[in-house]
Amino acid sequence: MPVKISKPTTNGRRLLSVRDFSGLDTKVKSEKSLTFALKKSLGKSGGKIVCYHKGGGVKRLYRMVDFLGTERLGEKATVISIQYDPNRSADIALIQYEDKTKVYIIAPAGLEKGTTLVCDEKTPIRAGNRMKLKNIPSSTQIYGVELVQGKGAQMCRSAGTFATLLGVDGDYAMIRLPSSESRKVLAENYASIGIVSNIDHNKIVFGKAGRKRKLGIRPTVLGKSKNACDHPHGGGEGHSPIGNKKGPRTPWGKAALGPRTRNKKKKSGKLILSRRSK
Repeated sequence: MPVKISKPTTNGRRLLSVRDFSGLDTKVKSEKSLTFALKKSLGKSGGKIVCYHKGGGVKRLYRMVDFLGTERLGEKATVISIQYDPNRSADIALIQYEDKTKVYIIAPAGLEKGTTLVCDEKTPIRAGNRMKLKNIPSSTQIYGVELVQGKGAQMCRSAGTFATLLGVDGDYAMIRLPSSESRKVLAENYASIGIVSNIDHNKIVFGKAGRKRKLGIRPTVLGKSKNACDHPHGGGEGHSPIGNKKGPRTPWGKAALGPRTRNKKKKSGKLILSRRSK
């Protein structure tokens, strides 16, 4: 989707940009049977703050998206509308099966209203179709990759992301993720063809703090601006340096900005062919 740049009528709108919703069905309301009110945690648990810079934001309904897609193998579905989802960066598509059952799915780029989609072990190579990795040709761009069999799409679900299928070797398929990491996934797992919609999402500039507050993001305070009892970087006179020779630390004292956090004893580590480059 293209991005609209606002005119600099005020200081807050000088660099502000918004996405163009021309390709979406903005006048179509969300499907009532597939939505429910989303309760806000405000970053607190038991009245105590457990996650900083969270809170507030506008009210919104949660759309129940079908990430699995394998409950109706071989059944054709028609795209009714492509809608905006306030709960994720990607757009969602409302599809309807032949028995009038409606379901939300993650919409791929280029998906149009009236298109027929299908999920099966082997389907035509068309954006939005879902099939097993072992039946997808090499070098195909995929999204919504199933990491654990039967759990549904877990990887490549955000706007503009996709993985590349490098090939299939025995029981495993080799894919390259957006982080440049290459790993093995069971060839029996499912994935969707194409690239996730709203490709220009990362080009949007918020421009002012008010837009962040509407998303439920409160101001972020630097650690060195806090007291010593609240952060390892805190204390000192004025806006002084962090004073830590070992490098920056998290609010809980662990090393930040560099050290790997993945557990070396994790069994799935054997499936990673090459780690992501920094």
